[in-house]
Amino acid sequence: MEVPSEPLFFYKPPTAVIGDGEVIRVPGGIGRVDYEAELAVVVGERCRCVSRDEVGGVLAGFTCLNDVTAREVQGREDQWVRSKGFDSFCPVGPRVVPEIPRDAGVVCRVNGEVMQESDITRFIFSIEEIIMDLSSVMTLERGDIISTGTPPGVGPLSDGDVVEVEVEGVGVLRNEVSFLE
Repeated sequence: MEVPSEPLFFYKPPTAVIGDGEVIRVPGGIGRVDYEAELAVVVGERCRCVSRDEVGGVLAGFTCLNDVTAREVQGREDQWVRSKGFDSFCPVGPRVVPEIPRDAGVVCRVNGEVMQESDITRFIFSIEEIIMDLSSVMTLERGDIISTGTPPGVGPLSDGDVVEVEVEGVGVLRNEVSFLE
């Protein structure tokens, strides 16, 4: 995979957001659906054009996020909002913490088996770079959730799977998957 020169951003609607313990509901007929374990940052105050030195001061904290993606839908389109924006396709939680280790691990397990494992020092773009870039084009609001990308190992989910995203220092986000007819 070619390394991008700048972060790629897309939007997930509020109806995609669910919490720890809620069910990821996959509509019928959309094909393969993948997990993507990610660290997310939560914006703590309204801000724009944030400098590297200011990033820490505008964040409320960190949490786990599963960027659930309808992979076949994504492959058919140039934009990603539809493939990533289905209701329940953005599990977040279980809590927001003010700090995490500088080398915090990010792990995804499906039915107890480790599928993704990395740490935030291996991110393509640092948290500072992501916040600086995004805030240069739009005002960030208190409560905005910004995901930071997924490590290698993305893969498909099946009906009845239990998917866990763990970020060191945050905890474990756990959701069951239900494929609807």
